[in-house]
Amino acid sequence: MMEANNYKILLVDDEPDIIEFVSYNLKKEGFQVITSENGIEAIKIAKKELPQLIILDVMMPEMDGIETCEEIKRIPVLENTIVAFLTARGEDYSQIAGFDAGADDYISKPIKPKVLISRVKALLKRYNPDKAVTQEPQSNIVKIGDITIDREKYVIVNKGEELLLPKKEFELLILLASKPDKVFTRDEIYNAVWGDNIIVGDRTIDVHIRKVREKIGQNHIKTIKGVGYKFVE
Repeated sequence: MMEANNYKILLVDDEPDIIEFVSYNLKKEGFQVITSENGIEAIKIAKKELPQLIILDVMMPEMDGIETCEEIKRIPVLENTIVAFLTARGEDYSQIAGFDAGADDYISKPIKPKVLISRVKALLKRYNPDKAVTQEPQSNIVKIGDITIDREKYVIVNKGEELLLPKKEFELLILLASKPDKVFTRDEIYNAVWGDNIIVGDRTIDVHIRKVREKIGQNHIKTIKGVGYKFVE
Protein backbone atom coordinates (compact mmCIF):
# COMPACT_ATOMS: atom_id res chain seq x y z
CA MET A 1 0.00 0.00 0.00
CA MET A 2 1.23 3.51 -0.85
CA GLU A 3 2.00 6.11 1.79
CA ALA A 4 -0.99 8.13 2.99
CA ASN A 5 0.32 11.35 1.44
CA ASN A 6 0.25 9.70 -1.99
CA TYR A 7 -3.50 9.12 -1.78
CA LYS A 8 -5.93 11.77 -2.94
CA ILE A 9 -9.44 11.71 -1.45
CA LEU A 10 -12.41 13.70 -2.75
CA LEU A 11 -14.98 14.44 -0.05
CA VAL A 12 -18.44 15.49 -1.25
CA ASP A 13 -21.03 16.75 1.24
CA ASP A 14 -23.28 19.80 1.49
CA GLU A 15 -22.88 20.06 5.27
CA PRO A 16 -19.91 22.31 6.22
CA ASP A 17 -19.58 20.64 9.65
CA ILE A 18 -19.17 17.20 8.05
CA ILE A 19 -16.66 18.55 5.52
CA GLU A 20 -14.63 20.11 8.30
CA PHE A 21 -14.76 17.07 10.60
CA VAL A 22 -13.88 14.45 7.99
CA SER A 23 -11.27 16.62 6.24
CA TYR A 24 -9.50 17.36 9.51
CA ASN A 25 -9.23 13.70 10.47
CA LEU A 26 -8.12 12.56 7.02
CA LYS A 27 -5.51 15.30 6.71
CA LYS A 28 -4.23 14.47 10.21
CA GLU A 29 -3.45 10.98 8.88
CA GLY A 30 -1.52 12.48 5.97
CA PHE A 31 -4.09 12.09 3.17
CA GLN A 32 -4.56 14.72 0.47
CA VAL A 33 -8.15 15.96 0.71
CA ILE A 34 -10.20 17.84 -1.87
CA THR A 35 -13.76 18.92 -1.06
CA SER A 36 -16.95 19.71 -2.92
CA GLU A 37 -20.46 20.67 -1.81
CA ASN A 38 -22.44 19.12 -4.68
CA GLY A 39 -22.37 16.28 -7.17
CA ILE A 40 -22.08 18.33 -10.36
CA GLU A 41 -18.97 20.12 -9.12
CA ALA A 42 -17.60 16.85 -7.71
CA ILE A 43 -17.66 15.17 -11.12
CA LYS A 44 -15.68 18.04 -12.67
CA ILE A 45 -13.15 17.91 -9.84
CA ALA A 46 -12.84 14.13 -10.06
CA LYS A 47 -12.06 14.26 -13.79
CA LYS A 48 -9.31 16.81 -13.14
CA GLU A 49 -7.81 15.50 -9.90
CA LEU A 50 -8.28 11.71 -10.42
CA PRO A 51 -8.66 10.82 -6.72
CA GLN A 52 -8.11 7.26 -5.52
CA LEU A 53 -11.15 7.49 -3.22
CA ILE A 54 -14.36 9.50 -3.37
CA ILE A 55 -16.52 9.81 -0.25
CA LEU A 56 -20.08 10.86 -1.12
CA ASP A 57 -23.08 12.01 0.86
CA VAL A 58 -26.41 10.70 -0.47
CA MET A 59 -28.68 13.71 0.11
CA MET A 60 -27.26 16.70 -1.77
CA PRO A 61 -28.71 19.57 -3.83
CA GLU A 62 -28.60 19.69 -7.65
CA MET A 63 -27.43 16.08 -8.04
CA ASP A 64 -27.73 13.53 -5.24
CA GLY A 65 -25.04 11.03 -4.30
CA ILE A 66 -26.64 8.11 -6.14
CA GLU A 67 -26.75 10.00 -9.44
CA THR A 68 -23.24 11.33 -8.86
CA CYS A 69 -21.89 7.83 -8.26
CA GLU A 70 -23.56 6.52 -11.43
CA GLU A 71 -21.97 9.30 -13.48
CA ILE A 72 -18.54 8.75 -11.93
CA LYS A 73 -18.65 5.03 -12.69
CA ARG A 74 -19.25 5.81 -16.38
CA ILE A 75 -16.04 7.86 -16.69
CA PRO A 76 -13.19 5.68 -18.05
CA VAL A 77 -10.36 7.54 -16.27
CA LEU A 78 -12.14 6.95 -12.95
CA GLU A 79 -12.87 3.24 -13.45
CA ASN A 80 -10.42 2.24 -10.69
CA THR A 81 -11.51 5.00 -8.29
CA ILE A 82 -13.15 3.67 -5.13
CA VAL A 83 -16.47 5.25 -4.12
CA ALA A 84 -17.92 5.09 -0.62
CA PHE A 85 -21.10 6.67 0.71
CA LEU A 86 -20.93 8.48 4.04
CA THR A 87 -24.48 9.24 5.09
CA ALA A 88 -26.94 9.25 7.96
CA ARG A 89 -29.45 7.35 5.86
CA GLY A 90 -29.22 3.77 7.09
CA GLU A 91 -32.34 2.30 5.52
CA ASP A 92 -31.91 -0.85 3.45
CA TYR A 93 -33.33 0.75 0.31
CA SER A 94 -30.74 3.54 0.48
CA GLN A 95 -27.87 1.06 0.82
CA ILE A 96 -29.20 -1.05 -2.04
CA ALA A 97 -29.51 2.05 -4.22
CA GLY A 98 -25.93 2.98 -3.36
CA PHE A 99 -24.47 -0.41 -4.25
CA ASP A 100 -26.68 -0.56 -7.32
CA ALA A 101 -25.12 2.71 -8.48
CA GLY A 102 -21.68 1.09 -8.26
CA ALA A 103 -20.50 2.13 -4.80
CA ASP A 104 -17.78 0.06 -3.13
CA ASP A 105 -18.82 0.66 0.47
CA TYR A 106 -21.42 2.34 2.66
CA ILE A 107 -20.40 4.15 5.86
CA SER A 108 -23.09 5.35 8.26
CA LYS A 109 -22.69 8.58 10.21
CA PRO A 110 -22.15 9.60 12.91
CA ILE A 111 -18.84 7.76 12.93
CA LYS A 112 -15.88 7.96 15.29
CA PRO A 113 -12.64 9.31 13.77
CA LYS A 114 -10.65 6.12 14.41
CA VAL A 115 -13.36 4.00 12.79
CA LEU A 116 -13.53 6.35 9.81
CA ILE A 117 -9.77 6.20 9.26
CA SER A 118 -9.81 2.42 9.60
CA ARG A 119 -12.53 2.10 6.96
CA VAL A 120 -10.73 4.49 4.61
CA LYS A 121 -7.45 2.60 4.92
CA ALA A 122 -9.23 -0.72 4.31
CA LEU A 123 -10.82 0.68 1.15
CA LEU A 124 -7.55 2.09 -0.16
CA LYS A 125 -5.87 -1.29 0.22
CA ARG A 126 -8.11 -2.41 -2.62
CA TYR A 127 -6.98 0.36 -4.96
CA ASN A 128 -4.92 -1.10 -7.81
CA PRO A 129 -3.53 1.49 -10.26
CA ASP A 130 -2.17 -1.25 -12.52
CA LYS A 131 -5.49 -3.09 -12.84
CA ALA A 132 -6.07 -4.51 -16.32
CA VAL A 133 -3.04 -2.76 -17.81
CA THR A 134 -1.39 -6.00 -18.90
CA GLN A 135 -4.48 -7.55 -20.53
CA GLU A 136 -4.06 -8.66 -24.16
CA PRO A 137 -6.28 -6.57 -26.48
CA GLN A 138 -8.22 -9.59 -27.77
CA SER A 139 -9.09 -10.66 -24.20
CA ASN A 140 -11.01 -7.40 -23.74
CA ILE A 141 -13.81 -8.67 -25.97
CA VAL A 142 -16.13 -11.42 -24.79
CA LYS A 143 -18.76 -12.61 -27.30
CA ILE A 144 -21.51 -15.04 -26.32
CA GLY A 145 -24.42 -15.50 -28.70
CA ASP A 146 -25.98 -12.10 -29.44
CA ILE A 147 -24.11 -10.42 -26.58
CA THR A 148 -20.71 -8.76 -26.95
CA ILE A 149 -18.92 -7.42 -23.87
CA ASP A 150 -16.05 -4.94 -24.15
CA ARG A 151 -14.12 -5.06 -20.88
CA GLU A 152 -11.98 -2.05 -21.73
CA LYS A 153 -14.80 0.30 -22.74
CA TYR A 154 -17.33 -1.05 -20.21
CA VAL A 155 -19.82 -1.42 -23.06
CA ILE A 156 -22.35 -4.18 -23.75
CA VAL A 157 -23.81 -4.75 -27.22
CA ASN A 158 -26.97 -6.86 -27.16
CA LYS A 159 -28.51 -7.68 -30.56
CA GLY A 160 -26.89 -4.59 -32.04
CA GLU A 161 -27.98 -2.26 -29.23
CA GLU A 162 -25.23 -0.62 -27.19
CA LEU A 163 -25.80 -0.62 -23.42
CA LEU A 164 -23.91 1.22 -20.70
CA LEU A 165 -24.14 -0.58 -17.34
CA PRO A 166 -23.11 0.78 -13.93
CA LYS A 167 -19.79 -0.67 -12.79
CA LYS A 168 -21.14 -3.33 -10.41
CA GLU A 169 -23.72 -4.55 -12.92
CA PHE A 170 -21.01 -4.77 -15.58
CA GLU A 171 -18.65 -6.67 -13.27
CA LEU A 172 -21.44 -9.05 -12.31
CA LEU A 173 -22.27 -9.75 -15.95
CA ILE A 174 -18.65 -10.24 -17.03
CA LEU A 175 -18.11 -12.63 -14.12
CA LEU A 176 -21.08 -14.82 -15.02
CA ALA A 177 -20.41 -14.63 -18.76
CA SER A 178 -16.74 -15.53 -18.32
CA LYS A 179 -17.76 -19.16 -17.74
CA PRO A 180 -21.14 -19.91 -19.33
CA ASP A 181 -23.12 -22.68 -17.61
CA LYS A 182 -20.90 -22.55 -14.51
CA VAL A 183 -22.95 -22.00 -11.36
CA PHE A 184 -21.44 -19.18 -9.32
CA THR A 185 -22.37 -19.31 -5.65
CA ARG A 186 -23.55 -16.16 -3.91
CA ASP A 187 -20.30 -16.08 -1.91
CA GLU A 188 -18.23 -16.31 -5.10
CA ILE A 189 -20.17 -13.44 -6.62
CA TYR A 190 -19.91 -11.26 -3.50
CA ASN A 191 -16.15 -11.84 -3.24
CA ALA A 192 -15.47 -11.22 -6.93
CA VAL A 193 -17.70 -8.17 -7.39
CA TRP A 194 -17.78 -6.49 -3.97
CA GLY A 195 -14.73 -7.95 -2.22
CA ASP A 196 -14.74 -10.31 0.74
CA ASN A 197 -14.13 -7.44 3.19
CA ILE A 198 -17.34 -5.64 2.24
CA ILE A 199 -20.58 -6.46 4.00
CA VAL A 200 -23.67 -5.92 1.88
CA GLY A 201 -27.34 -6.73 2.43
CA ASP A 202 -28.80 -10.04 1.35
CA ARG A 203 -30.86 -8.37 -1.35
CA THR A 204 -27.97 -6.53 -3.01
CA ILE A 205 -27.02 -9.30 -5.41
CA ASP A 206 -30.67 -9.98 -6.26
CA VAL A 207 -31.23 -6.32 -7.12
CA HIS A 208 -28.20 -6.31 -9.41
CA ILE A 209 -29.26 -9.54 -11.12
CA ARG A 210 -32.72 -8.07 -11.73
CA LYS A 211 -31.21 -4.90 -13.24
CA VAL A 212 -28.93 -6.88 -15.56
CA ARG A 213 -31.80 -9.10 -16.68
CA GLU A 214 -33.89 -6.03 -17.50
CA LYS A 215 -31.13 -4.84 -19.84
CA ILE A 216 -29.95 -8.03 -21.57
CA GLY A 217 -33.09 -10.16 -21.39
CA GLN A 218 -34.59 -12.48 -18.79
CA ASN A 219 -33.29 -15.76 -20.21
CA HIS A 220 -29.51 -15.33 -20.02
CA ILE A 221 -29.08 -15.50 -16.23
CA LYS A 222 -30.59 -18.51 -14.50
CA THR A 223 -31.26 -18.74 -10.78
CA ILE A 224 -30.13 -21.97 -9.12
CA LYS A 225 -32.19 -22.01 -5.93
CA GLY A 226 -30.17 -22.26 -2.76
CA VAL A 227 -26.88 -21.98 -4.67
CA GLY A 228 -26.44 -18.99 -6.93
CA TYR A 229 -26.62 -18.00 -10.59
CA LYS A 230 -25.29 -19.04 -13.99
CA PHE A 231 -25.10 -17.49 -17.45
CA VAL A 232 -26.54 -19.33 -20.44
CA GLU A 233 -26.54 -18.40 -24.13
